[in-house]
Amino acid sequence: MGKTSLVKQFVHNRFDDKYLTTIGVKISQKTLPPVQHPTSSRVVQYTFLIWDIAGMEKFDTIVMNYYRGASGALAVADLTRQETIPQLQNICDKFRLVSPDARILILGNKQDIFQQNHETITLLKKIVSNFSAEYLLTSAKTGEGVEEAFLELARKIR
Repeated sequence: MGKTSLVKQFVHNRFDDKYLTTIGVKISQKTLPPVQHPTSSRVVQYTFLIWDIAGMEKFDTIVMNYYRGASGALAVADLTRQETIPQLQNICDKFRLVSPDARILILGNKQDIFQQNHETITLLKKIVSNFSAEYLLTSAKTGEGVEEAFLELARKIR
């Protein structure tokens, strides 16, 4: 789905074609340069502590502990594999169960190779509406929309 690739692109500005499923948890951190807050005149600096739990969805009890206390989540679907979109419902339901006040931003990844498909976008919008969330389209490969996704989540959390 590209979760690890999105994190790698955001934190290290790198993309790797080799696919390795994340087992366990990979924790990354990135601090962005100070920016003016979009709705006020104050300057803010965002520091992200990112828990990549990709490949862990099978281990519900462990995953639930990682979700607990989170301020927000990026839930990622692969636009080129429509079957990954309905999986977001289950993932977001479980996330909200332990972190009900956290913000969720849903990402449709692989925009760079996605053949615009009305059915796929409609399905993505349906999942988004179930969680009163928003969605963005990203490409871990080209970097398109990646930093914007993390910044948008940060703005929602503040």
